[in-house]
Amino acid sequence: MINHPMTRVLIISLIVFSTSIFSQSKNNMEIATFGTGCFWCTEAIFDKLEGVTEVLPGYSGGEESNPNYKLICSGTTKYAEIVQIKFNPEVITFDELLEIFWSIHNPTTLNRQGADVGPQYRSVIFYHNQIQKEKAELYKQKLMDAKVWENPVVTEISPFVSFYKAEKEHLDFYKNNPANGYCSFVITPKVEKFEKVFSDKLKK
Repeated sequence: MINHPMTRVLIISLIVFSTSIFSQSKNNMEIATFGTGCFWCTEAIFDKLEGVTEVLPGYSGGEESNPNYKLICSGTTKYAEIVQIKFNPEVITFDELLEIFWSIHNPTTLNRQGADVGPQYRSVIFYHNQIQKEKAELYKQKLMDAKVWENPVVTEISPFVSFYKAEKEHLDFYKNNPANGYCSFVITPKVEKFEKVFSDKLKK
């Protein structure tokens, strides 16, 4: 049983398995939209990947127009804190982003990541096309079948509808606020562990 989510052994095998099933579109930049809890953490990690050209924290999954951080933090909306990732599939594929997505957070805790509690912190993939949908669903099922985690994977897989960029103070939050308590005690250890596990995928 693998207890810590940041592992690559099984997930890599799923990536290899799926490559022969789904065709890859490598002609243009692509978009992935993930939620793994606090978007400060998620942005800090995906921004380090070779082939990722932009990571924007923001909100997706809700119905209100022009949501803001205060509204999202109330936990009364359907919005999740997410990151919108622009990537070059010739350098890093959606499969590899999925591998990282499921390795950097606990997808078995409903509406929660550590001390961050509420629907805005849910594990979620907002897919942009049918291929992303099928891949996300395949990997989720394979991970549950393999019992990588003791509890069931509760990651939401939903169609992407809209994206609202977070307020200016949330952009590059980790880079701009390294001395912040949350950054020091939560994000830095997570980033350091990520860099060790995925050292081959980091920007040079």
